[in-house]
Amino acid sequence: MRYARFLGLLAVPLIAGCSTLDSLVPDISMSSVGIGAPAIQPAKTTGLAVSDEPFAAQTGAAVLAQGGSAADAVSAMFFALTATYPVAAGLGGGGICIVRDTAGRAHEFDFLARAASGGGGYAVPGAVAGFYDMQKAFGALPWQRVVAPGEAYAATGFPISHVLSLRLAQAQNIIRLDAGMAAEFLDQSGQIKPEGAVVSNTALSQTLADIRLSGSDGFYGGRVGGAILAYSAAQGGGISQADLSGYRSSQVAARMLNLGGVSAALPGPGTGSGAFIASVMVNVGNGDPETATVAALRRALDGFNIQNVPSDLGSTGFAALDANGQAAACAVTMNGPFGSGHSAGDTGIVLAATPTVPAGIAGAFLTPLIAADASGQVTLAGAGAGGPNGTGAIAYALLRLSRGQSISRPGDLRSTGLAPFATANAIACNSGLCVALPDPGGNGLGATVGESVAKN
Repeated sequence: MRYARFLGLLAVPLIAGCSTLDSLVPDISMSSVGIGAPAIQPAKTTGLAVSDEPFAAQTGAAVLAQGGSAADAVSAMFFALTATYPVAAGLGGGGICIVRDTAGRAHEFDFLARAASGGGGYAVPGAVAGFYDMQKAFGALPWQRVVAPGEAYAATGFPISHVLSLRLAQAQNIIRLDAGMAAEFLDQSGQIKPEGAVVSNTALSQTLADIRLSGSDGFYGGRVGGAILAYSAAQGGGISQADLSGYRSSQVAARMLNLGGVSAALPGPGTGSGAFIASVMVNVGNGDPETATVAALRRALDGFNIQNVPSDLGSTGFAALDANGQAAACAVTMNGPFGSGHSAGDTGIVLAATPTVPAGIAGAFLTPLIAADASGQVTLAGAGAGGPNGTGAIAYALLRLSRGQSISRPGDLRSTGLAPFATANAIACNSGLCVALPDPGGNGLGATVGESVAKN
């Protein structure tokens, strides 16, 4: 399959001394690719989930089949990803989610990992607090049922997926430096285990069990919190007891943007990602959505003086839509592949890198988005993550919808192409049908309740 090239800018770090984007990538374009049939189901009668990692998408669909809400599904997907896709999603990281409730109100949950008060290379984790607060507010199932699938993957094992295999190969030098990750992902000869090999993480499963039983208190306090503090202190980190016990996620009304007949909920000005996507959308002009998005993204990067982005920011995005019309979209990051590259003692938790490192710019490109038409029906729920290419891809999808163009197959998105670790995954609805669309240049999965198709 020919992978599309989408926004080649910043697919690799900019060359030192390079002052313009054009001097790095002279040909910036977007083109679609055709792949297998998407996961389609009638709107309002079922649920859909989409993720970069297939096991997570299947987990989301299974939770929806149990009567879970979209918020339940994305929470379960996150905890599954901590086991099956730890290079980009972890208990030690953070992120942003948008939830649109059944009354049409859009809520933003911010829970990015923060710099420790005492400095050092380890971030204060935010993800557990964020997903706990979101699921408490908008979940339909008991908390235990959204954590349990990830716990099971970590405890009993899972085969390495194709997408995880690709990420492990790129991050093998990081893996070799951490005993916990090496034990899970390296074979006896010290090489990365192949795709399909079954791996497990007992220490992580025990931490997830604490979270399942005690909620966020099972993470920020007790055995787990104590282990994080002890490890940070022993390794020169600056995470304090106050940092952990005082961490709070933020819930605010999402920023609303009206384009044509579409109303979109985006991250607000309180985060770097909100500022960046707002700049992109402000700069969007008339004409072809493809050309307009490329130009707007260039202007936004110029305006923020962004000239150097690491090739892998350790991020991923996912979304869900339930039978009642609730939608949720999330993007999370570790601030680099496997974050700091250090597991906190015997917890199985890989700590995110502090946001002050170069990959800490990852938070600026987490772009969850939910859009609805004039009748109030969800038309798009998705997330871009991993870099400006991911943000551009989800912005393009929104712009296309606002101009009356449908999104009904993965090729209608624009692949991130030259930036394989920046992705956009979406659920799109039109005329009573909804489709789960994984990034056409990635290796994710769109899943429906009881069925999963559209695998890349």
